[in-house]
Amino acid sequence: MKIRLVALTGLVFSVAVSTFAQQIDAVDPKVLQQIRALAMKYEEAYNKHDPPAVAALFTEDGVRVTPTGTCYGRPAIEKSFAKYDFQRWHVTDLYKRLDRVIAVGNGVSAHGIWGCTFQDDAFTKQNEGHFSWILVRDGNAWKIRRETNSESNFHAIAE
Repeated sequence: MKIRLVALTGLVFSVAVSTFAQQIDAVDPKVLQQIRALAMKYEEAYNKHDPPAVAALFTEDGVRVTPTGTCYGRPAIEKSFAKYDFQRWHVTDLYKRLDRVIAVGNGVSAHGIWGCTFQDDAFTKQNEGHFSWILVRDGNAWKIRRETNSESNFHAIAE
């Protein structure tokens, strides 16, 4: 009888903790839809090689952290996209796949995987990695306050 009571208590506790955790970081479905729309705008502007449009998705004081360095402020972020992503590496076919979106105070933390194809002087490469965004409301729109990107895999494509 004691074993059943302990097992039942453990089960109730685990369900309660799981439910409580979901309530803490649960994101309203409308907000989730808005964040997915932001990711699509990012992909569209990026794949058009439009630095001002991609940078406009960041807050004025936004931060972008990549393996090549950290940019502070929207003007520096725009220059980074233009110089590295579009002029130096000729990036194409960027995608951002959101895996997790978490409410954090009045903001949102979003995490996922990115991938793209890019060319340097020697050859074409496919690259992918992980990203995270800290998002805040700016008027009626969600903006990226901080973007962090890491590379986890890349390989050359035979031509």
